[in-house]
Amino acid sequence: MNLTNKALLITGGTGSLGKALTSHILKSNPDIKRLVIFSRDEQKQYQMAQEFPTNQFPQVRYFIGDIRDYDRLKRALKGIHYVIHAAAMKHVPIAEYNPMECVKTNILGAENLINACLETEVERVVALSTDKAAAPINLYGATKLASDKLFVAANNITGWNPIRFSVVRYGNVMGSNGSVIPFFLKKRKEGVLPITEPKMTRFNISLQGGVDMVMHALEHAWGGEIFVPKIPSYRILDVAEAIGPDCEKPVVGIRPGEKIHEEMITSSDSYYTYDLGKYYVILPSTHKWKLADFIEAFGAQKVSPEFSYNSGKNTEWETVESLRMLIQEHVDPTFDVYV
Repeated sequence: MNLTNKALLITGGTGSLGKALTSHILKSNPDIKRLVIFSRDEQKQYQMAQEFPTNQFPQVRYFIGDIRDYDRLKRALKGIHYVIHAAAMKHVPIAEYNPMECVKTNILGAENLINACLETEVERVVALSTDKAAAPINLYGATKLASDKLFVAANNITGWNPIRFSVVRYGNVMGSNGSVIPFFLKKRKEGVLPITEPKMTRFNISLQGGVDMVMHALEHAWGGEIFVPKIPSYRILDVAEAIGPDCEKPVVGIRPGEKIHEEMITSSDSYYTYDLGKYYVILPSTHKWKLADFIEAFGAQKVSPEFSYNSGKNTEWETVESLRMLIQEHVDPTFDVYV
Protein backbone atom coordinates (compact mmCIF):
# COMPACT_ATOMS: atom_id res chain seq x y z
CA MET A 1 0.00 0.00 0.00
CA ASN A 2 1.36 3.40 -0.97
CA LEU A 3 1.39 5.76 2.03
CA THR A 4 3.40 8.56 0.41
CA ASN A 5 2.35 11.92 1.89
CA LYS A 6 -0.21 10.15 4.09
CA ALA A 7 -0.52 10.25 7.89
CA LEU A 8 -1.26 7.09 9.87
CA LEU A 9 -1.97 6.61 13.57
CA ILE A 10 -1.64 3.35 15.53
CA THR A 11 -3.49 3.12 18.83
CA GLY A 12 -1.67 0.83 21.23
CA GLY A 13 1.31 1.47 18.99
CA THR A 14 3.92 0.42 21.57
CA GLY A 15 2.64 -3.18 21.69
CA SER A 16 4.16 -6.12 19.82
CA LEU A 17 2.05 -5.63 16.72
CA GLY A 18 2.35 -1.84 16.85
CA LYS A 19 6.14 -2.06 16.75
CA ALA A 20 6.04 -4.63 13.96
CA LEU A 21 3.68 -2.39 11.98
CA THR A 22 5.94 0.60 12.58
CA SER A 23 8.99 -1.29 11.30
CA HIS A 24 7.11 -2.55 8.25
CA ILE A 25 5.63 0.83 7.36
CA LEU A 26 8.92 2.73 7.73
CA LYS A 27 10.70 0.19 5.49
CA SER A 28 7.99 -0.06 2.82
CA ASN A 29 6.88 3.59 2.91
CA PRO A 30 9.82 5.82 3.89
CA ASP A 31 7.96 8.76 2.32
CA ILE A 32 5.02 8.50 4.72
CA LYS A 33 4.19 12.00 5.94
CA ARG A 34 3.56 11.09 9.57
CA LEU A 35 3.33 7.95 11.69
CA VAL A 36 1.79 8.58 15.11
CA ILE A 37 2.32 6.11 17.95
CA PHE A 38 -0.60 6.63 20.32
CA SER A 39 -0.51 4.86 23.69
CA ARG A 40 -0.79 5.54 27.41
CA ASP A 41 2.41 3.85 28.65
CA GLU A 42 5.19 6.44 28.81
CA GLN A 43 7.84 3.84 29.63
CA LYS A 44 7.01 1.79 26.53
CA GLN A 45 7.00 4.95 24.44
CA TYR A 46 10.43 5.87 25.81
CA GLN A 47 11.76 2.40 25.00
CA MET A 48 10.24 2.43 21.51
CA ALA A 49 11.79 5.84 20.85
CA GLN A 50 15.20 4.26 21.40
CA GLU A 51 14.41 1.76 18.66
CA PHE A 52 12.83 4.31 16.30
CA PRO A 53 14.40 7.65 17.27
CA THR A 54 12.82 10.74 15.76
CA ASN A 55 16.19 12.13 14.63
CA GLN A 56 16.52 9.04 12.41
CA PHE A 57 12.82 8.71 11.63
CA PRO A 58 11.41 12.27 11.57
CA GLN A 59 8.07 10.91 10.33
CA VAL A 60 7.41 9.27 13.71
CA ARG A 61 5.52 11.03 16.51
CA TYR A 62 5.01 9.67 20.00
CA PHE A 63 1.69 10.75 21.43
CA ILE A 64 0.76 9.94 25.04
CA GLY A 65 -2.97 9.36 25.30
CA ASP A 66 -5.71 6.97 26.33
CA ILE A 67 -8.51 5.85 24.02
CA ARG A 68 -10.84 6.38 26.98
CA ASP A 69 -10.13 10.12 26.62
CA TYR A 70 -12.20 11.33 23.66
CA ASP A 71 -10.77 14.86 23.54
CA ARG A 72 -7.18 13.67 23.56
CA LEU A 73 -7.97 11.11 20.89
CA LYS A 74 -9.67 13.68 18.68
CA ARG A 75 -6.66 15.98 18.96
CA ALA A 76 -4.31 13.16 17.99
CA LEU A 77 -6.41 12.39 14.90
CA LYS A 78 -6.11 15.87 13.39
CA GLY A 79 -4.64 15.49 9.91
CA ILE A 80 -4.63 11.68 10.08
CA HIS A 81 -5.72 9.69 7.01
CA TYR A 82 -5.54 6.10 8.25
CA VAL A 83 -5.97 4.49 11.69
CA ILE A 84 -4.96 1.04 12.92
CA HIS A 85 -6.67 0.31 16.22
CA ALA A 86 -4.51 -2.07 18.27
CA ALA A 87 -5.12 -0.68 21.76
CA ALA A 88 -6.89 -3.12 24.06
CA MET A 89 -6.92 -4.66 27.50
CA LYS A 90 -6.27 -8.25 26.45
CA HIS A 91 -5.21 -10.48 29.35
CA VAL A 92 -8.09 -12.86 30.04
CA PRO A 93 -7.64 -13.46 33.82
CA ILE A 94 -7.00 -9.74 34.49
CA ALA A 95 -10.14 -8.81 32.56
CA GLU A 96 -12.16 -11.36 34.55
CA TYR A 97 -10.98 -9.77 37.79
CA ASN A 98 -11.34 -6.15 36.59
CA PRO A 99 -14.37 -6.30 34.27
CA MET A 100 -15.31 -2.63 34.05
CA GLU A 101 -11.74 -1.60 33.24
CA CYS A 102 -11.87 -3.97 30.29
CA VAL A 103 -15.27 -2.61 29.21
CA LYS A 104 -14.05 1.00 29.42
CA THR A 105 -11.01 0.32 27.24
CA ASN A 106 -12.29 -2.23 24.74
CA ILE A 107 -15.86 -1.04 24.22
CA LEU A 108 -16.08 2.61 25.28
CA GLY A 109 -12.61 3.22 23.84
CA ALA A 110 -13.75 1.76 20.51
CA GLU A 111 -16.79 4.05 20.51
CA ASN A 112 -14.57 7.04 21.28
CA LEU A 113 -12.32 6.19 18.36
CA ILE A 114 -15.23 5.76 15.95
CA ASN A 115 -16.76 9.10 16.92
CA ALA A 116 -13.42 10.90 16.82
CA CYS A 117 -12.67 9.49 13.36
CA LEU A 118 -16.08 10.60 12.09
CA GLU A 119 -15.39 14.11 13.38
CA THR A 120 -11.97 14.42 11.71
CA GLU A 121 -10.56 13.70 8.25
CA VAL A 122 -9.81 10.01 8.73
CA GLU A 123 -10.42 7.95 5.58
CA ARG A 124 -9.98 4.34 6.72
CA VAL A 125 -9.90 2.48 10.02
CA VAL A 126 -8.82 -1.11 10.65
CA ALA A 127 -9.57 -2.50 14.11
CA LEU A 128 -7.84 -5.56 15.53
CA SER A 129 -10.04 -8.34 16.88
CA THR A 130 -9.28 -11.75 18.37
CA ASP A 131 -10.37 -15.36 18.00
CA LYS A 132 -11.82 -14.99 21.51
CA ALA A 133 -14.50 -12.67 20.07
CA ALA A 134 -16.20 -15.60 18.28
CA ALA A 135 -18.72 -17.27 20.63
CA PRO A 136 -17.01 -15.66 23.65
CA ILE A 137 -17.00 -17.27 27.07
CA ASN A 138 -14.79 -14.70 28.79
CA LEU A 139 -15.17 -10.97 29.33
CA TYR A 140 -12.25 -10.07 27.09
CA GLY A 141 -13.82 -11.95 24.19
CA ALA A 142 -17.23 -10.41 24.90
CA THR A 143 -15.80 -6.89 24.88
CA LYS A 144 -13.95 -7.52 21.63
CA LEU A 145 -17.11 -8.93 20.05
CA ALA A 146 -18.91 -5.74 21.08
CA SER A 147 -16.03 -3.71 19.67
CA ASP A 148 -16.21 -5.63 16.37
CA LYS A 149 -19.94 -4.93 16.16
CA LEU A 150 -19.35 -1.22 16.78
CA PHE A 151 -16.75 -0.92 14.02
CA VAL A 152 -18.86 -2.88 11.53
CA ALA A 153 -21.98 -0.85 12.34
CA ALA A 154 -20.05 2.43 12.17
CA ASN A 155 -20.24 2.18 8.37
CA ASN A 156 -24.01 2.68 8.65
CA ILE A 157 -23.70 6.15 10.19
CA THR A 158 -21.02 7.68 7.98
CA GLY A 159 -23.55 9.59 5.85
CA TRP A 160 -21.69 11.74 3.33
CA ASN A 161 -18.35 10.80 4.85
CA PRO A 162 -16.45 8.29 2.62
CA ILE A 163 -14.64 6.77 5.64
CA ARG A 164 -14.46 2.95 5.80
CA PHE A 165 -14.29 0.85 8.97
CA SER A 166 -13.19 -2.80 8.89
CA VAL A 167 -11.92 -5.48 11.30
CA VAL A 168 -9.20 -8.13 11.23
CA ARG A 169 -9.56 -11.19 13.46
CA TYR A 170 -6.78 -13.69 14.06
CA GLY A 171 -5.38 -16.09 16.65
CA ASN A 172 -2.37 -16.10 18.95
CA VAL A 173 0.51 -14.02 17.64
CA MET A 174 3.72 -16.00 17.99
CA GLY A 175 6.02 -14.31 20.49
CA SER A 176 3.68 -11.45 21.43
CA ASN A 177 3.76 -10.03 24.95
CA GLY A 178 2.10 -12.38 27.42
CA SER A 179 1.73 -15.29 24.98
CA VAL A 180 2.59 -18.90 25.75
CA ILE A 181 5.83 -19.30 23.81
CA PRO A 182 7.81 -16.53 25.60
CA PHE A 183 6.31 -17.84 28.86
CA PHE A 184 7.51 -21.38 28.18
CA LEU A 185 10.96 -20.14 27.07
CA LYS A 186 11.30 -18.41 30.42
CA LYS A 187 9.95 -21.33 32.47
CA ARG A 188 12.24 -23.79 30.67
CA LYS A 189 15.12 -22.47 32.79
CA GLU A 190 13.27 -23.76 35.85
CA GLY A 191 12.71 -27.18 34.29
CA VAL A 192 8.92 -27.00 34.57
CA LEU A 193 6.37 -26.10 31.87
CA PRO A 194 2.87 -25.84 33.41
CA ILE A 195 0.17 -27.21 31.10
CA THR A 196 -3.32 -25.82 31.59
CA GLU A 197 -5.12 -28.55 29.62
CA PRO A 198 -3.42 -31.29 27.54
CA LYS A 199 -6.06 -31.15 24.78
CA MET A 200 -5.75 -27.38 24.32
CA THR A 201 -5.20 -26.00 20.81
CA ARG A 202 -4.69 -22.51 19.44
CA PHE A 203 -4.43 -20.80 16.07
CA ASN A 204 -0.95 -19.50 15.29
CA ILE A 205 0.15 -16.48 13.27
CA SER A 206 3.48 -14.67 13.08
CA LEU A 207 3.80 -10.97 13.77
CA GLN A 208 4.56 -10.42 10.08
CA GLY A 209 1.45 -12.39 9.16
CA GLY A 210 -0.59 -10.07 11.37
CA VAL A 211 1.06 -7.03 9.81
CA ASP A 212 0.37 -8.27 6.27
CA MET A 213 -3.27 -8.88 7.10
CA VAL A 214 -3.78 -5.43 8.64
CA MET A 215 -2.20 -3.74 5.62
CA HIS A 216 -4.34 -5.86 3.27
CA ALA A 217 -7.51 -4.75 5.05
CA LEU A 218 -6.36 -1.13 5.12
CA GLU A 219 -5.90 -1.16 1.35
CA HIS A 220 -8.74 -3.39 0.17
CA ALA A 221 -11.66 -3.14 2.63
CA TRP A 222 -14.93 -1.83 1.26
CA GLY A 223 -16.34 -1.21 4.72
CA GLY A 224 -17.83 -3.54 7.34
CA GLU A 225 -15.81 -6.69 6.66
CA ILE A 226 -14.23 -8.92 9.30
CA PHE A 227 -11.12 -10.47 7.72
CA VAL A 228 -9.95 -13.87 9.02
CA PRO A 229 -6.66 -15.48 7.91
CA LYS A 230 -6.20 -19.12 6.97
CA ILE A 231 -3.55 -20.14 9.48
CA PRO A 232 -2.38 -23.36 11.16
CA SER A 233 -3.15 -24.52 14.68
CA TYR A 234 -0.84 -25.95 17.30
CA ARG A 235 -1.36 -28.29 20.23
CA ILE A 236 -0.14 -26.95 23.56
CA LEU A 237 1.66 -30.24 24.24
CA ASP A 238 3.57 -29.85 20.96
CA VAL A 239 4.66 -26.34 22.00
CA ALA A 240 5.87 -27.71 25.33
CA GLU A 241 7.72 -30.55 23.60
CA ALA A 242 9.30 -28.16 21.10
CA ILE A 243 10.63 -25.88 23.84
CA GLY A 244 11.39 -28.20 26.75
CA PRO A 245 11.35 -31.90 25.88
CA ASP A 246 13.14 -32.73 29.14
CA CYS A 247 11.02 -30.45 31.34
CA GLU A 248 8.33 -31.59 33.72
CA LYS A 249 4.87 -30.81 32.37
CA PRO A 250 2.38 -30.76 35.24
CA VAL A 251 -1.29 -30.17 34.40
CA VAL A 252 -2.42 -27.14 36.40
CA GLY A 253 -5.95 -26.59 35.02
CA ILE A 254 -7.37 -23.92 32.74
CA ARG A 255 -7.38 -20.30 33.82
CA PRO A 256 -10.58 -18.30 34.36
CA GLY A 257 -12.31 -17.64 31.04
CA GLU A 258 -10.14 -19.96 28.92
CA LYS A 259 -11.39 -22.25 26.16
CA ILE A 260 -9.97 -25.63 25.20
CA HIS A 261 -10.17 -24.68 21.50
CA GLU A 262 -10.57 -21.26 19.88
CA GLU A 263 -12.96 -20.37 17.08
CA MET A 264 -12.64 -17.54 14.57
CA ILE A 265 -15.77 -18.20 12.50
CA THR A 266 -18.83 -19.79 14.07
CA SER A 267 -21.43 -21.82 12.18
CA SER A 268 -23.82 -18.90 12.67
CA ASP A 269 -21.33 -16.65 10.85
CA SER A 270 -21.18 -19.05 7.89
CA TYR A 271 -24.20 -17.48 6.18
CA TYR A 272 -22.24 -14.24 5.77
CA THR A 273 -18.79 -15.77 5.20
CA TYR A 274 -16.88 -15.89 1.91
CA ASP A 275 -13.57 -17.46 0.90
CA LEU A 276 -11.18 -14.94 -0.66
CA GLY A 277 -8.32 -17.38 -1.17
CA LYS A 278 -5.75 -16.29 1.39
CA TYR A 279 -8.40 -15.06 3.79
CA TYR A 280 -11.98 -15.63 4.81
CA VAL A 281 -14.21 -12.62 5.22
CA ILE A 282 -17.38 -12.23 7.29
CA LEU A 283 -19.51 -9.63 5.54
CA PRO A 284 -21.90 -7.28 7.32
CA SER A 285 -25.61 -8.02 7.09
CA THR A 286 -26.18 -4.47 5.80
CA HIS A 287 -23.72 -2.58 3.62
CA LYS A 288 -23.49 0.39 1.28
CA TRP A 289 -22.06 -1.58 -1.62
CA LYS A 290 -23.56 -4.30 -3.80
CA LEU A 291 -22.76 -7.88 -2.83
CA ALA A 292 -22.51 -8.97 -6.46
CA ASP A 293 -19.87 -6.29 -7.09
CA PHE A 294 -17.86 -7.43 -4.07
CA ILE A 295 -18.00 -11.08 -5.17
CA GLU A 296 -16.86 -10.16 -8.68
CA ALA A 297 -14.07 -7.85 -7.49
CA PHE A 298 -12.48 -10.42 -5.15
CA GLY A 299 -13.55 -13.72 -6.72
CA ALA A 300 -15.31 -14.45 -3.43
CA GLN A 301 -16.72 -17.95 -2.90
CA LYS A 302 -19.52 -18.55 -0.40
CA VAL A 303 -18.56 -21.11 2.26
CA SER A 304 -20.83 -24.10 2.89
CA PRO A 305 -23.74 -23.77 5.34
CA GLU A 306 -22.79 -24.58 8.93
CA PHE A 307 -19.09 -23.97 8.12
CA SER A 308 -16.98 -23.07 11.14
CA TYR A 309 -13.30 -22.35 11.67
CA ASN A 310 -12.08 -23.96 14.89
CA SER A 311 -8.50 -24.45 16.12
CA GLY A 312 -9.28 -28.02 17.22
CA LYS A 313 -10.79 -29.01 13.86
CA ASN A 314 -8.27 -27.25 11.64
CA THR A 315 -6.84 -29.06 8.62
CA GLU A 316 -3.41 -27.45 8.94
CA TRP A 317 -1.17 -28.10 11.96
CA GLU A 318 2.22 -27.07 13.24
CA THR A 319 4.51 -29.93 14.28
CA VAL A 320 7.14 -30.00 17.01
CA GLU A 321 9.80 -29.52 14.33
CA SER A 322 8.01 -26.67 12.54
CA LEU A 323 7.37 -24.94 15.88
CA ARG A 324 11.08 -25.05 16.70
CA MET A 325 11.94 -23.47 13.35
CA LEU A 326 9.29 -20.79 13.82
CA ILE A 327 10.48 -19.99 17.36
CA GLN A 328 14.01 -19.48 16.05
CA GLU A 329 12.76 -17.34 13.15
CA HIS A 330 10.15 -15.21 14.89
CA VAL A 331 10.79 -15.25 18.65
CA ASP A 332 14.35 -16.11 19.70
CA PRO A 333 17.16 -16.28 17.09
CA THR A 334 19.36 -18.08 19.64
CA PHE A 335 16.87 -20.88 20.15
CA ASP A 336 18.39 -24.31 19.38
CA VAL A 337 16.13 -26.14 16.94
CA TYR A 338 17.84 -29.38 17.95
CA VAL A 339 17.00 -28.95 21.63
